[in-house]
Amino acid sequence: MIRIENLSKRYGDIVAVDGISLDVAAGGTVALTGPSGSGKSTLLHLVGAIERADSGSITVDDVEVTALRRGRLAAYRQRIGFVFQRYHLLPPLTALDNVVAPTLPYRVTYDRAARARELLDAVGLAGREKAVPSELSGGQQQRVAIARALMGEPALLLADEPTGNLDSKTGQQILDLLLTLREQRGMTILLATHEQHVAARCDRLVRLSDGAVTDDLDLRDGEDPATTLARAIQIRL
Repeated sequence: MIRIENLSKRYGDIVAVDGISLDVAAGGTVALTGPSGSGKSTLLHLVGAIERADSGSITVDDVEVTALRRGRLAAYRQRIGFVFQRYHLLPPLTALDNVVAPTLPYRVTYDRAARARELLDAVGLAGREKAVPSELSGGQQQRVAIARALMGEPALLLADEPTGNLDSKTGQQILDLLLTLREQRGMTILLATHEQHVAARCDRLVRLSDGAVTDDLDLRDGEDPATTLARAIQIRL
């Protein structure tokens, strides 16, 4: 579970996050929407402890993230999976080594290579373990990035425009994969997107504007996808 209370973040004179309060239930999939500069990415970075808030609090399960000292922040980040729009794979490394790389600074109790192979298989890349990023399509690179995000078996996955650099068909496949993995692994997913069809498939849609929440829509009411999409469009993704 995530609890965000009166959270704020500024960059000089720019208010990126402005007093946001938001609760996210465990196991849910929440889409953060809104125009460029509305605060979506900043909010993800704050929840993921990539950046520090100026004020307010973030609590994930029983951990008050905003109160953690540097040493404990590293331990917290190991519990979080992060998927970026631009993949951020290391060009010289194979798919397998890219998945393993973030765990190398830490002691682990599992076989890194074995887990990486298992995850590449889970995201549909069995047999491509030795391929470097330049030998993979955009969708395949994003699958490697998802496998990498799952190495620490996170309960929370933060995804920043995970389909933004992909064509519509590949983007749909990546979204299908994320939702399937959510069901299989019981993760909570907080996802930033500007794409209407992506937001419409989430449990909940939260729209931001100028760093504040302007709309909060529950999409779990059993209606058909076309109606859900129409409602999503009405609140101006």
